Amino acid sequence: MTHSYDTTVIETLRPLLAAEAHAELPAADLDDLEQDVWLRLLEQLAAQDPPPDPAAWLTATVRAEARRLRRTSVHERPYATEPAADAGESDPELRALARERARDLHAAVRRLPGRCPRLIGALLSPQDPTYREIAGELGISQGSLGPERSRCLGCLRRIMASEVAPRAHRGKG
Repeated sequence: MTHSYDTTVIETLRPLLAAEAHAELPAADLDDLEQDVWLRLLEQLAAQDPPPDPAAWLTATVRAEARRLRRTSVHERPYATEPAADAGESDPELRALARERARDLHAAVRRLPGRCPRLIGALLSPQDPTYREIAGELGISQGSLGPERSRCLGCLRRIMASEVAPRAHRGKG
């Protein structure tokens, strides 16, 4: 995707997307619909050339995504309460287990190679820094942050899996 496509076409399409989305779905679902359409555009640009008629493509995609959202929303049911939040906050055993998991995670992060401890530490930060801020802190380009993050998370998965994997019994028994 070229930069000129980003700025000019996207800004031109934004009002059309909003109007089409409002025509298709209730206000509660508009954010999901708009996000899905922008994602489809990114997929389109990654897989092939930009659509020859962006406005027609956008209109068709909004309608298709709205149909998909209507189909799937029929099966969605809201929770009466927030079960995950209620159980863990009041149960001391669950709180202790959560703290232990957090300690294990942070210990595994410290054992990662290279810049990975700082990168994953920044991603886990309660300050929730942006990719731009993390890249600046690590002294790398923002574009290389995603691939590096993927590599670091792969290393972290291997470390965590080796520590959590059940030990097999050796010999007869």
